[in-house]
Amino acid sequence: MVRGGDLHPVRLQSGERLVFGRDPHGAVSSGQGRVAVRLPHCARHVSGVLAELVVGEEAVTLRWLGGNEGRLSSLLDAPGGARRVTLVREMSAMLDHGKNELVVLAGKQVGIELFTDLLLTFTVTTTTGEDGTLLAARRRDTDLKPHVRRGLLTRHSKEWFVALALAEPWLIGDDDSPFPPTNRRIFERVLEWRGGHAWNLDRPQRVDDAIRAVSQIAFGELADPYAEARTGRIQNPRFAVGKRIAEYRLVTAEDLEEVERAART
Repeated sequence: MVRGGDLHPVRLQSGERLVFGRDPHGAVSSGQGRVAVRLPHCARHVSGVLAELVVGEEAVTLRWLGGNEGRLSSLLDAPGGARRVTLVREMSAMLDHGKNELVVLAGKQVGIELFTDLLLTFTVTTTTGEDGTLLAARRRDTDLKPHVRRGLLTRHSKEWFVALALAEPWLIGDDDSPFPPTNRRIFERVLEWRGGHAWNLDRPQRVDDAIRAVSQIAFGELADPYAEARTGRIQNPRFAVGKRIAEYRLVTAEDLEEVERAART
């Protein structure tokens, strides 16, 4: 069973497939057992085809086809407890028995240049599995992400390097520690990467200012943990921002490898 805000519940059985996204109908060929669903209120930067859900005899598989990022969480009967994985193009993940949540990061438009995450829930009540070939994701008529379109984070800028240093534990897979990098650690990493020049990041307040700017880009105005108007409270905003940077791919592991290689040479 697939559910989501403003989305009529969709029930699938073994042998059926669900393709969903901002505008999936043009990418779906006719055929028995194949269903296309347009997600309501999708932002223009969300891919026309985000994913294909394949229900087989032994497993349910989610194949990610879009250029956007998604976060898949298993909430009930996941082996070893709950799991969470960030989905990017060409990744596949089997759903666990019970309840699974998919968050399309910044996927829902709620106003002019205002975005929030889009939530879908998949409930698996019988074991089912993968079959068939990937559908080609349509990319035409898809906007760039808001921060790219508006030029909010310039590559190799001060904020870009701060984002890279803050998200480094998640980018290298060392995200078990509950403590994100300190201001001093961020300053030292930027200093190392840039060959001895790190703007004014020797001053902790300037690091904090950069993190706040990056936080608004990563979360958007409505979900920014540093925003005063936010309802509720995030215990450690810096931890949340570092994790979100990596999930939303404001910077990537490839960016980290590039600056490390440049520093060595």
